[in-house]
Amino acid sequence: MNEAYFAGGCFWCVTPIYKMYGVDEVICGYAGGDEVNPTYEQVKHQETGHRETIKLVYNPEKVSYERLLDIYFANVDPFDAEGQFIDKGFSYTLAIFYKTEEEKEIAQKKISVIEKSSGKEAQVALLPYKNFYEAEEYHQDYYLKNPEAFEKELVESGRKKQV
Repeated sequence: MNEAYFAGGCFWCVTPIYKMYGVDEVICGYAGGDEVNPTYEQVKHQETGHRETIKLVYNPEKVSYERLLDIYFANVDPFDAEGQFIDKGFSYTLAIFYKTEEEKEIAQKKISVIEKSSGKEAQVALLPYKNFYEAEEYHQDYYLKNPEAFEKELVESGRKKQV
C-alpha cells in the first residue's frame, strides 16, 4: 500500500471522490504546518500553517499516483490562490505533498500541462511531505455521517451545481 497527501480545499468535499476510484482509505487531516496536533478550529482560523489535507491509502496496482492526480485536478480550481470555492484562507489552498522524487516529477508534469493548456499559472504548492495529523473523528467520512449537511455544503460551496 502507498500513501498520497493532497490539500484540495475543504477535506469533506474531496473525500468521497477518491473512494469511488478505488482508494482503500481516505483520512481527513492537517499537513504542512509547524503546530503539533493542531485542532480544526486552529487550522480553520489560520493559526497553524497547516492546510486541510487528505491522506490517501491506495494499492498502486489498482490505481496509480498519476490517476490520483488526475482525479485531484478534476475536482479543484488550480488557479485560485485564495482557497477553493467559498472556502478562503491559507488552510484551504492547494498543495501536493510528495514523498518521493518520482511523485514530485509526476505532479510537476501534471501542473505544467495544466499551465500550458490554460495559459495561466497554477496556484498549487508542490511541497515535500513534512507531517500529517489526523483530523477529529467527526470529520472522517463526514459525507456518510451527515449526508444532508454534506449535500448542502457541496451546493453552497459551489462545488456542485444545482440543475
